[in-house]
Amino acid sequence: MTQTIAPRVRTLVLLILAVAGALLAGAAPASAHAALTGSDPAQGAVVDTAPPQLSLTFSEPVAVGDDSVRVLDPKGERVDKGDPANPSGTTYSVRLVSGLPDGTYTVAYQVVSADSHPVAGAFTFSIGAPSETTVAVSAQGSDEGLVGWLYGFGRYVSYAGFVVLAGGACFVLACWAPGARVRAVQRLVVSGWLALTAATLGLLMLRGSYTTSGRIGDVFDLELLGDVLQTKTGAALVSRLLLLAAAALFIAVLFGAYARTADAGDPDRAAESDGGEPDKRDLTFGLALGGTVVAAGLAASWAMSEHASQGLQAGVAMPVDVVHLLAVAAWLGGLTALLVALYRAPVETPVGRDAVRRFSRLAFGSVVTLAVTGVYQSWRQLGSWSAFTDTRYGQLLLVKIALVAVMVAVAFLSRRWTQRLADARVSAAAEGTERAEEEKQPAGTVPAEASETPKTSEASKTSKAENDAAGQDSVRAAQLARQRAAAEAARRKRLRDADPNRFGLRRSVLAEAGVAVVLLAVTTVLTQTEPGRTEQDARAAAATSSSASATGQGSGAVSLTMPFDTGGKNGKGVVSIDLDPAQAGDNALHVYVEGPDGTPVDVPEVKIALTLAAQDIGPLPVAPDRIATGHWSASGVQIPMAGDWKVEVTVRTSDIDQVTVSKNAQIG
Repeated sequence: MTQTIAPRVRTLVLLILAVAGALLAGAAPASAHAALTGSDPAQGAVVDTAPPQLSLTFSEPVAVGDDSVRVLDPKGERVDKGDPANPSGTTYSVRLVSGLPDGTYTVAYQVVSADSHPVAGAFTFSIGAPSETTVAVSAQGSDEGLVGWLYGFGRYVSYAGFVVLAGGACFVLACWAPGARVRAVQRLVVSGWLALTAATLGLLMLRGSYTTSGRIGDVFDLELLGDVLQTKTGAALVSRLLLLAAAALFIAVLFGAYARTADAGDPDRAAESDGGEPDKRDLTFGLALGGTVVAAGLAASWAMSEHASQGLQAGVAMPVDVVHLLAVAAWLGGLTALLVALYRAPVETPVGRDAVRRFSRLAFGSVVTLAVTGVYQSWRQLGSWSAFTDTRYGQLLLVKIALVAVMVAVAFLSRRWTQRLADARVSAAAEGTERAEEEKQPAGTVPAEASETPKTSEASKTSKAENDAAGQDSVRAAQLARQRAAAEAARRKRLRDADPNRFGLRRSVLAEAGVAVVLLAVTTVLTQTEPGRTEQDARAAAATSSSASATGQGSGAVSLTMPFDTGGKNGKGVVSIDLDPAQAGDNALHVYVEGPDGTPVDVPEVKIALTLAAQDIGPLPVAPDRIATGHWSASGVQIPMAGDWKVEVTVRTSDIDQVTVSKNAQIG
């Protein structure tokens, strides 16, 4: 940020940059979580007969494992069997043991959403009537606790490492070629590579426990590690490690051959350079092309495993995420490299005005790119203007936008102070150069004593005592020179600290630090919050599910879904009944029959019967007409009075294979 910041403020600025890099890069792959939008039986529902299976519907596709869905009876014994199946879309089902007794059952689920976050929850339903249950499901998910904290820390370290690695190399290639031979810049870029590599290995080891048990002991479970390697996230982490091997070769060339050709641009070292300008241009072009490919591949390792690869406009969202990450790295990573160069570059390799000017243009383009891609990502996460105020994610996003605006305003003030300090330093440097030229002794001057010819051979001989005295004089001269240098450095520091421009910069930087601390807290909460689009979809689905479950709560259509199995060939499927308006009098009835894969199928016969046992009415037969494949309809279905009606559906799949399934619905 400046050339004259005190050591404590320097450390603070570098810390802010690291934090901001983690924030922006961490936000790039659009953090989102899947949500449970429905179930059959529904949450809190009371069904008359035991269902043959339980189904869960999520807001987006999720990854399920052997124990992703558990159904427990009132005593805590598991009553599910087999692995979860995915019959269609975002619905996942698990079979239940037959003949379940009445009582309250607990459903616990833990799946992995498309953005690689584990999603867990639990609810209950009852058969016959609610009962007491001894089941206690832990409220802590696998992503909480020590493993969750370590995994989150590893994610931030990996983002920060990528920013420093890619941004530092970009700064050297695009803005300041002599920086390739500056030790501090080399250490910065190599540190970014080491941080990203270590974090990636850590995430790979933690992944299994993070998505399953959450126990620290499972981090070293090789079986879990093998399972992780079979997932999309595991493949992305392995791909990142392979790309980091290519990045290591890139770094070796950048700080090896390229650093030597960079000397060709230095007039003092042109004679020592092994190559000319054409060689330098070719090597620069090759490194720029190869570095861009490697950096884009590293960025894609996040996009391919995060939420951008699923959901709305995945084909657009993934490249947008890659561009967003690259812009973050070019801006914040380049700024970090610039600051390191300003404070750590040797005197003989200073950062010139041209390098700062080139980086300013690069940073401006990066900020514009971040704004455009950020707007798209926000729209993708929210979906509507109302989500800004109606959802927690949107409200936090508004707070974050306001904090970013404040930071930009304070940064503008810091830039003004920085420019004043830079102008003052240029003036001081010019005056110092003139003074040095005036005081410099003409080159080639030979002391008069040395030009005299010795008159005697005895005068040219020196004794051992005289040599010792000369050595002591040289030691004292060196000590005196060091003391003078330290005194001069202290004098310059006092002058710098007394500069009112520097005092103004210190205040503005401290203000930026305060805003950054608040921004960090808000962003940390934001990354753990369900996106507005998902939250609104879950609310709508929950409202629909509640309406269907509480069919006696006024008018509205009733929807019933019942799996069936006639026992014959192709005898399994699902039959759905829609009754509208589900009131006494005339009603419209629709029947839909689907196969196990969710596609509509025709069957030889479908019959409906309605019974109100409390009033000894029925069964009232209904013969629907076939409308299309898997769709039957009947209009003018008369229901004489309100009550808890039993809806029976008889499905015949062959001449001898048929079954009757039923559910209760509150009418009226």
